[in-house]
Amino acid sequence: MKVSLPGKQSPFFKGEINSLSSKTWRIVKCRTKAFLNALQIAVGITLVILIWQGLALTVNKNIIPPPWETLRLFWVEMFSANILFATWQTFSKVVLALLFTMIVGILLGLLLGLSDSLYEICRPIIMLIQAVPVISWLSLVIFAWGIGWKGPVYIASISLLPISILTTVSGVRNLDKNLLEMARVYRVTRQKILKDIYIGTLMPFIVAILDVSIGQAWKVILVTEYLCGGKGLGVEILMARMNIDFPRVWAVTLIAVSLGIIMEKSVKFVLWKISRRWMFV
Repeated sequence: MKVSLPGKQSPFFKGEINSLSSKTWRIVKCRTKAFLNALQIAVGITLVILIWQGLALTVNKNIIPPPWETLRLFWVEMFSANILFATWQTFSKVVLALLFTMIVGILLGLLLGLSDSLYEICRPIIMLIQAVPVISWLSLVIFAWGIGWKGPVYIASISLLPISILTTVSGVRNLDKNLLEMARVYRVTRQKILKDIYIGTLMPFIVAILDVSIGQAWKVILVTEYLCGGKGLGVEILMARMNIDFPRVWAVTLIAVSLGIIMEKSVKFVLWKISRRWMFV
């Protein structure tokens, strides 16, 4: 007579084995994906350094210094008191411009997205603002406010505002009308409709706005600092150029690029965490 082990052949035991194996497979898959991403980033950085070194060998070294020289100066300048103060000045301007762009742009985008007639009235104004080059805003700002923090913040805000408005309008127009109708039928409060339907639907569009705006804000702020003067990393680049110190120009530029990338990745990670919690609420 055969004696069977009920525990090993029970459906619960088989389900537990399948659950453990699927969990292990997910862990292995995530680690493999993380390793491949890190490998791709390393290959991309190596390729940039090789191209940089090739340009330094073929072009005048006073204009394009070798990578090792720029990276050494980058490390030295990154911890200097002057650069730390300039970094804080530029970073604060970028944050102010982004806050203005996101708050005003999303509110106006919601308003215009809910009213087609109002959107058609305001659309030429938005297109006009979007078409005006930075240098034109700069000329007006210098005459109005002179040198200071107001000019870069205003120019960056007004340059990025159309992107925020138009992206929000697209998000509102992609809203599921049936979902709104169902919420009205079941008498869902306006607060929950705004929080769970409108803002929940707009979360991917908000991420898209920040994805575009952060890099553009750093560029516009640096250009306006370079041309307007005042304080910031753009002014440090200007001073290095006036002193014909091209390695320092590249080093300060690399600091600004690194900070922009770090800020973009950090904000996107936080928004990803918020959107995940939003989905499971």
